[in-house]
Amino acid sequence: MALKDAATEVDLAFTRDDLKGLAHENSFGGVPSFLRRRYTKALAGVDLAITGVPFDLAVTNRPGTRLGPRAVREASTLQPFDPPVYWDGFSPLEELAIVDYGDIAFDYANLPVFPDRLTAHIREILTAGAASIAIGGDHYISFPILRAYAEKYGPLSLLQFDAHSDTWPDDDLTRIDHGTMFYKAVKEGLIDPARSVQVGIRTVNADTLGVASLTAREVHEAGPAEAAARIRAILGDAPTYVTFDIDCLDPAFAPGTGTPVWGGLASWQAAAILRDLAGIKMVGGDMVEVSPPFDHGDITAVAGAHVVMELICLWGWRHRRGAGA
Repeated sequence: MALKDAATEVDLAFTRDDLKGLAHENSFGGVPSFLRRRYTKALAGVDLAITGVPFDLAVTNRPGTRLGPRAVREASTLQPFDPPVYWDGFSPLEELAIVDYGDIAFDYANLPVFPDRLTAHIREILTAGAASIAIGGDHYISFPILRAYAEKYGPLSLLQFDAHSDTWPDDDLTRIDHGTMFYKAVKEGLIDPARSVQVGIRTVNADTLGVASLTAREVHEAGPAEAAARIRAILGDAPTYVTFDIDCLDPAFAPGTGTPVWGGLASWQAAAILRDLAGIKMVGGDMVEVSPPFDHGDITAVAGAHVVMELICLWGWRHRRGAGA
């Protein structure tokens, strides 16, 4: 750590001049923007916008993910001192113009208008020429976000890390449910099931609508490298949206979530898989379902912050200096 910088840097969310660069602000002080990036709604010259979606009105069990973005931002203050490990020297905070776009504004008491509001929020980012990574919030948020991405890219490949398939049947267009949104996304043509894959699944759903499934046990037995190879074979070079439900991790590594299921991935397995997927055509993503009230040690928020950093690396790999992509 640069001790001189630590003694002089503070509130970089507001005071930093450059959108690029590491940060040495004390991890325990200052305004906790994600990775100490600048808080801004100005997107000129921005590569990637991190945005919070504090929405948890679609949960089937424990609530609290509305508090996820705030907790994950605070947990992220441990990371901006150095480049992330295992990415061959790639330093996304130094090479990419990344901002914290803040949270979406919405009326929590007017549920029917929320989906279109979120789609518009992400559309604003994409129209400005940036990509987005969202911090949830419950997993329903992926559905309105996918609508914005499909407008730009057409039907997408979906790479979903999750304990649940979230493709349970639901043909009621008025329902907002974090367990049925990918059923609706397939039916609406937002994602191409033949080029999509779910990783870490360990609950029963007879019909995943053609989306490939790589169960948690298969990951444990095959290992992260083989799991990544299988994922690559399915995705190919199609534009891919990556969604990471924190309950993909075993509750030992992520207890603060609404629908925990034992037997999940260890954090090191998820990290290794994400690193081995470098080069996929990721166009955007999200990390969801961190519920701080059910984790008094912030273990889950820390895991979530690391996942978002890995998603930044995964998106940025094809945009790094000399990548030629």
